[in-house]
Amino acid sequence: MPTLREIQRAVARSIRSPDDGEALRHIADDVIAAADRLDIYRNNAAATLVGALRIAYPAVEKLVGAEFFEGAARIYIERYPPRTAYLNDYGAEFADFLGAFPAAAELTYLPDVARLEWAVSSALNAPDVPALDPSALAGLAASELDRVRFVPHPSVRLLSLHHPADVIWRAVFGGDDAALAAIALTGEPLWLLVHRGREGVAVRRLTQEEARLTAMLCSGSALSEAMPERDSAVFVALLADHLAQGRFAGFETCEPDRERKNERVGKE
Repeated sequence: MPTLREIQRAVARSIRSPDDGEALRHIADDVIAAADRLDIYRNNAAATLVGALRIAYPAVEKLVGAEFFEGAARIYIERYPPRTAYLNDYGAEFADFLGAFPAAAELTYLPDVARLEWAVSSALNAPDVPALDPSALAGLAASELDRVRFVPHPSVRLLSLHHPADVIWRAVFGGDDAALAAIALTGEPLWLLVHRGREGVAVRRLTQEEARLTAMLCSGSALSEAMPERDSAVFVALLADHLAQGRFAGFETCEPDRERKNERVGKE
């Protein structure tokens, strides 16, 4: 006799794959046929996942329409079943899926809009961690400042795109058809910084140099490594903005020999 866990796994497989009939042997077949009972669960599961994608990608849905979106979402669900029960984590591959989806081939900007929306959704659902108080740096000696490595806030996301996804995104939610029609899809690269701050989720454009420096600061580079040898004004202004907007959750100071034996400070 199968265990409860084995039955649950069989039902889960049958919900994902209609051709898998193993679960039917464990489902009552009386007033409602076993296959019909399973279809109820299958339809409910698909509707739940489509709903999760709608929540994560509202601008994408507005751009393509509800019918197109649901059709694409159901194909995506078949190819990318959820790996956890936490629905806020579901849909990470949707942008890449849209980029390879034949029916959306002419909508070259759509994957970048989806990448922005996933970054916004991820920032919105990131852990609620206090931002670093810049005054925590005041107690460091000058020799220690060069060895500071910042810990990015969990909501920070840095995007490298080739379409003006931020302009499209704002125009969609603003219902500004004129702004949408005026957007030039030149394919030029742009960089976006997404972060959840005191006023909610914010999206800011960066220059290529600002994006490079931000990537270094958020990936564990010490200040001495990230600081440009020449023209440090951009770096200083960018660092001040990151600190003022709460884009760091803390910092650590590395040892002079640069081994990762770090002293964590500023986390409380």
